[in-house]
Amino acid sequence: MSRVGKLPIEIPKGVKVNLNNSIVEVEGPKGKLTQEIKGDISLNIEDGQVVVECNSQTKQNRSYHGLYRKLLHNMVTGVSSGFSQTLLINGVGYRAELKGKILALNLGYSNMIEFMINDDISVNLEGNNKVIISGIDKQKVGQAAAEIRSLRPPEPYKGKGIMYENENLRRKIGKSGVK
Repeated sequence: MSRVGKLPIEIPKGVKVNLNNSIVEVEGPKGKLTQEIKGDISLNIEDGQVVVECNSQTKQNRSYHGLYRKLLHNMVTGVSSGFSQTLLINGVGYRAELKGKILALNLGYSNMIEFMINDDISVNLEGNNKVIISGIDKQKVGQAAAEIRSLRPPEPYKGKGIMYENENLRRKIGKSGVK
């Protein structure tokens, strides 16, 4: 039995959780999310908590138990407080601009890179070098941050590139023969 799956999910005020057949809908002040539940997994919604239960002990259903509990927890957190990811742009001449729904990045290439922003997420800039990605769906926020970071990952010698704010970058020393 999954240790994660056994934990109940607290439902904060202003958040509604509905179950229709095998589709869970979570609605809160920031928006609405839906998730389809596969396998022999059942939900009990009672007195401000959601409990995910595994009805059969097959390997597939045991793996779904913890997965769907965490997905529902992320949905409840997303519609109540949301998720955000911060990226830092480091390098001489590297900068970001926001043009409507397009994030224009100058990353040392000959052309500017334009990144299209989905409607599900929002992007804010603090200065030229700090990009804040936020939204209610943790997966979409993380995917957008990973795609932006992949345009110019940080290099280990000078640290130039795009990195997460909390990322620990291992720096390397240069040539030892140069004095």
